[in-house]
Order: sequence, then structure tokens, then C-alpha cells
Amino acid sequence: MPADRPRVLVVEDESAQREVLSYNLEAEGFEVSRAETGDEALLLLEEDSPDIILLDWMLPGLSGIEVCRQVKSRTETRTIPVIMLSARSEEVDRVRGLETGADDYVIKPYSVIELMARVRSQLRRTRPAAVGERLSFNDIILDSETHRVTRADKPLKLGPTEFRLLSTFMEKPGRVWSREQLLDRVWGRDIYVDTRTVDVHIGRLRKALCQHGGDDPVRTVRGAGYALG
Repeated sequence: MPADRPRVLVVEDESAQREVLSYNLEAEGFEVSRAETGDEALLLLEEDSPDIILLDWMLPGLSGIEVCRQVKSRTETRTIPVIMLSARSEEVDRVRGLETGADDYVIKPYSVIELMARVRSQLRRTRPAAVGERLSFNDIILDSETHRVTRADKPLKLGPTEFRLLSTFMEKPGRVWSREQLLDRVWGRDIYVDTRTVDVHIGRLRKALCQHGGDDPVRTVRGAGYALG
């Protein structure tokens, strides 16, 4: 299973709803983390940042609204899309959820098919390659659906790891990724890989990107990691 699957944090205190939602997300190819309370969700966020959060409003202890407020107030998590799930259908409740920072608001009971569409819609902004979008950077084009990469209209041969590295870079050009962050995104949290392995595959990626000529677009940031552009 590719290590760069989109990660979803499901925060829902009702076990039946939590498991049904998790099952459907996993069937769609997502990697799912689960939390029963707001406090547990915030602890999980300190350990690892998901690509999207599905957050129930009514939680024991810390409410979903407060969790959303804290997520959006922290620099390291504020860009994570939050979809609020709530039985509150009044307009004032929807407005309150959105004003707190939620990126979308879904009323229970909801259609699973519609919810999956909303999840993918949010991920198109933050993880476009993970949902089959076509990415471009200068003369490099990456088609995540067909797994083809071209540069200056010439096809490039990339191994699967190099393809995932390039996808990660092209989703956020200019962002500096540490070796640890790349290991987490490309190889996965549950697999131990030495950080020097990142350097080896970055070297292979650079070679592949320049196989038909052109400048090396991957930038080494001393003491920090790597970036595209």
C-alpha cells in the first residue's frame, strides 16, 4: 500500500458512526486515525498532522467547536481542512461552525457518498496528487492518475519512491521538507527507514528529472531539508 495515502482523522464519540465512517474512508483508499473525544484528537494532532479532519460537534468534554478553534489557531495545524459533522441544522449553528474556522459543515444524517465527495473536494486544495489531480511546475507535468511525468514534453522514467517524492514536492512548491517529514509522507509512519535513505532517493529523483537536460529543480536547504524551486 502506498505510504502517501491521504490521512483522515475521524473525531466521533459514537462508536457505530465512527466505525462506519472509518470503514468507508478506508474503502476509498484513505488512511484513518480515530479519536473519541476532543482531548484525544488534540493529542493525536500533536503526534502527527492528518490531511483532513472530520469532526463531530457534540463530543464529551471538549466540544468539536473548541477543537476546531484550537486547530485553526495553531500555526502548525491551521491549514488542515476541517469538516464539521453535526445534527444541528439551524442556520445559526452552521454559521457558528464556519466562523470558528470549519472549512465545511455537514448535517447529520448525511449521505456517505456526498461526504466522500466533500472530503475529496477539500483534498484537491491541500493534497491534489492524492486525489488524481494533474500537477505542474515550470516545464514539469505530473499526472497522478496515470503515474506519468514529463519535462519539456519528454517522458521521464521514475521509480515509485521517486514519483511519490516528486508528488510531495509538486503539491507545495517552495516548501522546505525535512528528511523526517519526507520519511513520514513517502515511506510511512510504521516503517523504519534511515534518514540517509532520503538522500539516496533525492539523488535518484534529481538524476531522473535531468535525464533530458535542464537545471536541477530540487533545492538543498542546509540543515533543513529539500524543496522544489
